[in-house]
Amino acid sequence: VRKLPWLSLLLRSARSLCRARFVEGQSQGPLTPSAMENGTGPCAEERPREVQETTVTEGAAKIAFPSANEVFYNPVQEFNRDLTCAVITEFARMQLGAKGIQIKVPGEKNVQKVVVTLSEQEEEKVEPKESENPAPADQPRIAVVGEICEEGLRVLEGLAASGLRSIRFAREVPGLRSVVANDASARAMELMRHNVQLNDVAHLVQPSQADAGMLMYQHQRVSERFDVIDLDPYGSPTPFLDAAVQAVSEGGLLCVTCTDMAVLAGNSGETCYSKYGAMALKSRACHEMALRIVLHSLDLRANCYQRFVVPLLSISADFYVRVFVRVFTGQAKVKASASKQALVFQCVGCGTFHLQRLGKASGAPGSRVKFSAACGPPVTPECEHCGQRHQLGGPMWAEPIHNLDFVGRVLEAVSANPSRFHTSERIRGVLTVITEELPDVPLYYTLDQLSATIHCNTPSLLQLRSALLHAGFRVSLSHACKNAVKTDAPASALWDIMRCWEKECPVKRERLSETSPAFRILSMEPRLQANFTIREDANPRSRQRGLKRFQANPEANWGPRPRARPGGKVASEAMEERRRLLQSKRKEPAEDPAQRAARLKTFPCKRFKEGTCQRGDQCCYSHSPPTPGAAADGAPADCPETSNQNPSGPGAAAGPGID
Repeated sequence: VRKLPWLSLLLRSARSLCRARFVEGQSQGPLTPSAMENGTGPCAEERPREVQETTVTEGAAKIAFPSANEVFYNPVQEFNRDLTCAVITEFARMQLGAKGIQIKVPGEKNVQKVVVTLSEQEEEKVEPKESENPAPADQPRIAVVGEICEEGLRVLEGLAASGLRSIRFAREVPGLRSVVANDASARAMELMRHNVQLNDVAHLVQPSQADAGMLMYQHQRVSERFDVIDLDPYGSPTPFLDAAVQAVSEGGLLCVTCTDMAVLAGNSGETCYSKYGAMALKSRACHEMALRIVLHSLDLRANCYQRFVVPLLSISADFYVRVFVRVFTGQAKVKASASKQALVFQCVGCGTFHLQRLGKASGAPGSRVKFSAACGPPVTPECEHCGQRHQLGGPMWAEPIHNLDFVGRVLEAVSANPSRFHTSERIRGVLTVITEELPDVPLYYTLDQLSATIHCNTPSLLQLRSALLHAGFRVSLSHACKNAVKTDAPASALWDIMRCWEKECPVKRERLSETSPAFRILSMEPRLQANFTIREDANPRSRQRGLKRFQANPEANWGPRPRARPGGKVASEAMEERRRLLQSKRKEPAEDPAQRAARLKTFPCKRFKEGTCQRGDQCCYSHSPPTPGAAADGAPADCPETSNQNPSGPGAAAGPGID
């Protein structure tokens, strides 16, 4: 037993020596990406050395990655990458425009004009040429795609994998000075180098192998900060957020993706608190609440360094959430952060929610603002609608999660150049719905939630929206949910409308329990008389135009890819075999009709016992009276499970399962 630790140490030393020889052996010849992924080399010569590459073209980039491992490319995330390119392009247009630099995007017909001394007629005739060096007095400087802009943006992709996102930035976004594609994996590093050479962007993209957090900590100086930081990890990005809010420049763009939606949606509230500093609740509005929890976490970490965030765009799509925020520095503005966060009181019965701000900002316009603690709570110990208790969630971001002016710019640019992205149709639909959202109304209800609470038929979307509009309230959709009802109407008015709807589609009150939320809500008469006449403005424009607002499952086994593991094709085959074995494991096998008829015959017929069964021999249940032995055992005649497990008979005896 004592020799085992020494044996383990000896094996580790041999493994380190093998790795050292592998690094020395690189001088003998370049390794292919498939060889790197499959582990072929001096230490694994038993594996085949055939080149197994898969080339994928996305946007303007061409990526070669090992076909034996699927973690380097996920086609479902193309919408994420397209949207990021569109957002960074408009951010570059905004940042460089302040410096007098104009960007030129391929495919755009009208180049953005700047104010010059020429007249309008001369301005139309003069066209800037890339080969010329125009004088700064009469023509603006132009930044084009694929060229280094000395005053352009410095971009960091902290978790680059194959480098696809960074290469797309270099080939599709103008106005860049440099792009650092970083990954901690040596295999990913070599793969990035191969793809950078394949796309001829070595002058812009710099592959890097380092821990993302340490790399960002090393760029905390103002002169070394990045203008754009993109974090797209597998799972939670929380290990990198503290370094990211310090490494982004003043007014820089921070792009963060979170794929741990089970945690953010309330399945593990304690885990959500440990990662994001907030308690998530299970609700129909969990996707928007996930966005607001991520924004709260970013702002909380930025406040530690006298910085704060300003959201530009927040997206809940597919199996992840994606936020784009700008980071600024200002001690006075940081004091207002507490008043931007709120707790959520949610009823466990009817789902009604109320928000409680953490802080309060008071003061007349133009005068000094005074910050203090907020007063609360906004609810009584029991819900005023159904009498149930409340759950407490948050804190979360309670301010607008989008900058509608910036979203409009991105939407206009994508609509004017639809051939630029493969997912332009979906980007237009999602951004259009975002522009229709109520910016000052956090969270939402859903149609099925409201109708399921009182057990009534579900009204149509136009009927409920029309009733809210007739009552004088605002209402909108949400990009995070198809059946969302985002409104500034109080919960009392919303339940009054549902009570009026129930009068048109009555519910059988005798089937409701007196302690159920439905019984208590319907026991009160509505104070508001709802009008369900369809209004013309009840149908949103995005719905009238038939835009692609919500994505359907694009492929089989849709969702996040498995975490990167060593082993290549062997690990992939093992995962596929595991998926095949676990498929439909919760579904019961189809029952044979004869077996089902025999099983039902073991159950006594309740109607025959009451003398009301008219089926006779055609009845699928048993009409034979229970035997005295079965009655002596104490098994009820109308309990199918007990009678099936303990058949009656002269020799029946009470087993250990009989109470």
